[in-house]
Amino acid sequence: MSGRSTGLYGRSLGEKLGLEEAPAIVTRTLGQAEVAATHLQVINPTHELSGSLPSVDAYMISLAMDDAARNHYWEGGRQVSSAPIRAGQILISDIRRDPRVLVDRPYQSVVYYLPRMAIDLLTDEADQPHIDELQYEPGVWISDETIKHLTFSLTPAFRNPEEVSRLFMDHVTLAVARHTTQTYGAIAAPRPVKGGLAPWQERLAKELIANNLDGAISLGKIAVACGLSVEHFSRAFRNSTGFPPHTWLLRARVEAAKVMLRNQDALLPAIALRCGFADRSHFTRVFGRFVGLSPGAWRKLVTR
Repeated sequence: MSGRSTGLYGRSLGEKLGLEEAPAIVTRTLGQAEVAATHLQVINPTHELSGSLPSVDAYMISLAMDDAARNHYWEGGRQVSSAPIRAGQILISDIRRDPRVLVDRPYQSVVYYLPRMAIDLLTDEADQPHIDELQYEPGVWISDETIKHLTFSLTPAFRNPEEVSRLFMDHVTLAVARHTTQTYGAIAAPRPVKGGLAPWQERLAKELIANNLDGAISLGKIAVACGLSVEHFSRAFRNSTGFPPHTWLLRARVEAAKVMLRNQDALLPAIALRCGFADRSHFTRVFGRFVGLSPGAWRKLVTR
């Protein structure tokens, strides 16, 4: 799931903690700026200080997925914290300051990579001046319910990436980037989009989603086709349809499946794959969530 490596997410980040596996989600919803999320699970801690990351103008936002008795954190070459960690807390780190950690207990986290380019683009879209740096206290873990809930909604993507659409992953990583920039960059939230999409924009967006039921199309590509920024498009699409783009994709898959289910000769596994579901089990779960019946039960109801 990871894109081209910059040494700041995925396996190359995991290697700093002695991990062989570190699945990553990388999106480019903000121009060419890469925003990434990496799942780190330390089962056998090395009890050694992690290696240094390349010094780039970017931040890491780490969310603890479980309690940790102690986390020893260094920044700028000195230890700044060894406080206990609670599940759901976040830690902000400036990569330019050489953040390093010593983990001496099993530990699990999701680490977001947020480059300066992404922050600048978000402040531009909010019509705000660029910020010098995020406001945070080095080594201090804090509660952030927004990032907590966004991250826990994203975790299935690390376990079953084939079941999660690109639109959904873009939505979550963009939301984390936006929230971090507004909350810790001390900028005002962008003015709300009062209206929705123009009729041609709504029609085009729906067509692009319906023609890419596999979910591979990005939020950025649809926004560009509509002549809007990703931020503006996401809000306007929801205003027009009542749903975010990734939910509309699921609805489109279900509607396409309904058409195929009316053909009693069509096999459920084949319908699942043609409509963009990972497998029959994924198809059954999503269909049941929207329709209230399993695909087989719905077919019997409408074809008897």
